[in-house]
Amino acid sequence: MKSRQLGTGGVSVSAIGLGCMGMSQSYGQSDETEAIATIHRALELGVTFLDTADMYGPFTNEKLVGRAIADRREGVFLATKFGNERRADGSWVGVNGKPEYVRSACEASLQRLNVDHIDLYYQHRVDTTVPVEETWGAMHELVVAGKVRHLGISEAGAATIRRAHAIHPVTALQSEYSLFTRDPEGEILATTRELGIGFVAYSPLGRGFLSGTITSPDQLGPDDFRRTAPRFQGENFAQNLALVTAVSQIAARHGVRPAQLALAWVLAQGDDIVPIPGTKRRSYLEQNVAATDIQLTPEDLAEIAAVVPDGAVGARYSSENMARVGV
Repeated sequence: MKSRQLGTGGVSVSAIGLGCMGMSQSYGQSDETEAIATIHRALELGVTFLDTADMYGPFTNEKLVGRAIADRREGVFLATKFGNERRADGSWVGVNGKPEYVRSACEASLQRLNVDHIDLYYQHRVDTTVPVEETWGAMHELVVAGKVRHLGISEAGAATIRRAHAIHPVTALQSEYSLFTRDPEGEILATTRELGIGFVAYSPLGRGFLSGTITSPDQLGPDDFRRTAPRFQGENFAQNLALVTAVSQIAARHGVRPAQLALAWVLAQGDDIVPIPGTKRRSYLEQNVAATDIQLTPEDLAEIAAVVPDGAVGARYSSENMARVGV
């Protein structure tokens, strides 16, 4: 497994990570036995960068990851997040960046993960009612206390990233980035590169659309959140499926799967970018890992850009959730 650097602080992680959210929520029925086997297989393959969050489940995904790494913690670069506050029954409380909440959320995550430190602790969403300097002041204190090694922020705007970075170095920005989601291109990536911040790309397969296996919304189960996502509805779905078909044709000519081509595209956008595709099955994990060996030429990239020049059709979240990103 190749490695990549996150930020300028000497943080080395596997070139591809594993997003663990879908093992506990959002993408249909869960299978804990297969999920843990998938995490173990990831570590065997050299995928040491695991990503979770307290809100996933809620709370259950951290516990699952904690059980999976209990006897192999030294081989893991562990990332989790706080800030999207949910109750145990799954109901939504709100975005919370208050310093006292930062401290309590970290303690709770440490307990659920059953670890003595978190390698990368993200502010999951920015609380617009609390100055980011106050939130990051509390996060800095966690580093000083040894509970957290490095700090990150997710889906933040350029100005917020700069303000946070002035309080404590931002090791990584985590935002959605894929052939289907090009929002970070321009100001966001320019900012992270100027400041020496790594970029962690979540949903690099367009929430599974770019796998080429979804041909109808009817394939999505009743508890799959994509059923209500704008990109998976109506005419948006039809137009996006046509884009996937074009990507699939290019992938076939290269002798690879559409998902592998899509991951190779993300990897080719810069050595400072680390995609963290989510999966809950070993078979898909192994396919994703194989994408790190695909070398795309400038001609390949130009061909892909010609068929997907601007990303997917439709918003990636509901209007309510879109209001929480880029602030």
